[in-house]
Amino acid sequence: MRKATVVTAAMLFISTGTTAYAVSNHATALATSSSAVSAATSTTDNPSSKEQNVSSEFQKVTRDTTWQQKEKIDLQFDTYHPQGMVRIGDLFYMSSVQIIEQPMKYDHPQGGYDRSPGRGIGHLFVFDKQGKLLKDIRLGEGSIYHPGGIDFDGKSIWVPVAEYRPNSQAIIYKVNPETMKAQEVFRVHDHIGALVIDRQNHKVMGVNWGSRKFYEWNEQGRQLLVRDNPSYFVDYQDCHYIGQGKAICSGVASLQNPRDLNNPFQLGGLALLDVKTLNTLHEVPITELSPQGRVITYNPVFLESTGQELRLYAVPDDDHSSMLVYETNNLK
Repeated sequence: MRKATVVTAAMLFISTGTTAYAVSNHATALATSSSAVSAATSTTDNPSSKEQNVSSEFQKVTRDTTWQQKEKIDLQFDTYHPQGMVRIGDLFYMSSVQIIEQPMKYDHPQGGYDRSPGRGIGHLFVFDKQGKLLKDIRLGEGSIYHPGGIDFDGKSIWVPVAEYRPNSQAIIYKVNPETMKAQEVFRVHDHIGALVIDRQNHKVMGVNWGSRKFYEWNEQGRQLLVRDNPSYFVDYQDCHYIGQGKAICSGVASLQNPRDLNNPFQLGGLALLDVKTLNTLHEVPITELSPQGRVITYNPVFLESTGQELRLYAVPDDDHSSMLVYETNNLK
């Protein structure tokens, strides 16, 4: 939902569905991981103890919590503008948008839009813990090419793909992580930037451009609720269900910098939400920076429990990215 790096391309891919592109020499790695994916799918209605621990451990996080960088894994492919990420077994699944033509602001609104749609390609990448790309599927159609934050319901990865402008439209997909086949589930008349799958109540929660509104649908796409987001702390970029009716959302707020009006201050943050009431239960700022100088929650984030501490995976930088791995060390 933010400005992405423009990528020059010789040809625009316009999708009428979803096409999978396997990367050679990595079929064995995908096959080996299928057992881990199958094991993960068995937890659809019974979140693991690690998932449940994330909630209690996260509520111990404060401004004074130390996030210690443990690893920097260089991703061995062009990541474009990463959006959302989940870990399933030993593999990571990351959505990203490849911008071919940047949307341009109109002098006056046209047809209810404040800018042109631009052109691009939506990707869902699969990579291993060494940063090797194993697969790349393309999602979207026509002007709907911008994936958002993603979530895993124990069986499928849910991916919203929207136009790259507010008050537009989106397609909600489910992707089978074993076959990497995508299925369109429903469409929304708004830009949807991230999803949370409530496994207990079989509902889908979404946020729109800047996460200013919450949506709730059933799994077939019937809208159940829409309401304003009462929190203005950060704009949510990526969200994940963590069990017990709760979700973790990560994001960033670009705030005016009085010393340099052309260079906003980036405040990162994490928030714990009650998916039933949509109230914020706990939120904390994040100030750690990436190699390119971005706050680490700028793009996709995935949080997990290590037992008594938290581990955070982040890919904050565009194009030539690294996955940064952090752990807390003082929650006890």
